[in-house]
Amino acid sequence: MQQQKLESLTHPTPPLKRKLSMRGVLIAALLPLFGMVTAYGIAPDTDTRDIPVQTLIENLALPQPPADQTQAAQVFHHEEKVLPGETLGALLTRLGVSQQDNALLLGQSAAQIGRSLRSGQRVMADVSEEGGLQELRLTGSDGALYRISRQADGFVLDQPQAVHESRIVMRSGHIESSLFAATDAANLPDSVAVKLADIFGTQLDFRADLRKGDTFSIIYEMDYRHGEPAGTGRILSAEYVNAGKAYRAVLYRTASGKEEYYGPNGESFSKGFLRSPLEFSRITSGFSNSRKHPVYGFHRRHTGTDFGAPTGARVRAVGDAVVSFAGRKGGYGNLVILRHSNGFETYYAHLNGFAKGLRRGASVGQGQLIGYVGATGTATGPHLHYEVRIGGQPRNPVTVKLPGSPPLPAAQRARFNEQTAIWTQRLDQLRGTNLAALD
Repeated sequence: MQQQKLESLTHPTPPLKRKLSMRGVLIAALLPLFGMVTAYGIAPDTDTRDIPVQTLIENLALPQPPADQTQAAQVFHHEEKVLPGETLGALLTRLGVSQQDNALLLGQSAAQIGRSLRSGQRVMADVSEEGGLQELRLTGSDGALYRISRQADGFVLDQPQAVHESRIVMRSGHIESSLFAATDAANLPDSVAVKLADIFGTQLDFRADLRKGDTFSIIYEMDYRHGEPAGTGRILSAEYVNAGKAYRAVLYRTASGKEEYYGPNGESFSKGFLRSPLEFSRITSGFSNSRKHPVYGFHRRHTGTDFGAPTGARVRAVGDAVVSFAGRKGGYGNLVILRHSNGFETYYAHLNGFAKGLRRGASVGQGQLIGYVGATGTATGPHLHYEVRIGGQPRNPVTVKLPGSPPLPAAQRARFNEQTAIWTQRLDQLRGTNLAALD
């Protein structure tokens, strides 16, 4: 045994055999780690450049969608707004409708659709890639949803009944410069802003009493037809905080069905006298026992208040009355005299014109249009000369104590509180918040 070991020492293994032996040892060690990977390996010293490479191209058939899906994929939805003065034919062209379908539609019963078009109206159409009209939808001025759909024998007009919906909207804001600027910032429609001024017209003069920092909150109805805004409804409750003093009004319906605005304690807002015959204006000349006349140049008594306003501004009756005079009278120019209860009379002078149907003996309600601002008679420019007379004697319209309104009868107070509680609570929620809009 020792002799064999000595022979091994005296005759070492050749280098090539030793290298292969070591490689075998290494492969054997790695086999447990890679498993059967060696079955897919490449033999050592193999030259891969000699292996031929072949490219195969195979045409694959793509699955075809069903016929109804192919039709739907070729229809495009268009939406446009009607331009001022635009005809139905011009609108159809902008919607991508072909000339052939345009002529076909106009040749059928499309006159009713054309009469319903108005500027800014939203119109929707489904049109094929070739310009074929599939369906046309628009909401008419009457609130009905018009729909024209393609049928086998042409187009069919479908006019279902208008779907009306009323939603409650809450708005709040604050005054920086004017009421209209503040209501615009709060996204409040002008019609609601005017109603707001009318409601508080017996408590506030928005021409003179407005202060920077005043706040308002209002809850009103918004009418929708087929999901589109169609106009404003009633104001349900409102609050105006003027110079730190809060004025609040809620709408109350009596047992007889009459609706009026009242304060929290049952005081009526819808009767009495408005503080101003103009919705928004400014005083240019006040009541005076001695004023230099701008035309005659000498001092004389000025028996009313002049409100500066542009020609054509609406003049309204400050209270329920009967027309005792409507015509031209000397320096007053075009003049309306209203006779109220309790010996009150109001004068409206220098009018540019009278409201339609206004005549002597006619009854007018508070806030009703009676004429338009002008510069007739002795006037240097357009304005309204307004007088208040009691027993025939002129009084200062700004300081005179106007007729009061009877409060809500005590017998109706429980009904009033029950009916208006929800709107009072919502006004409490709005007060002091920065809420701009909540639908």
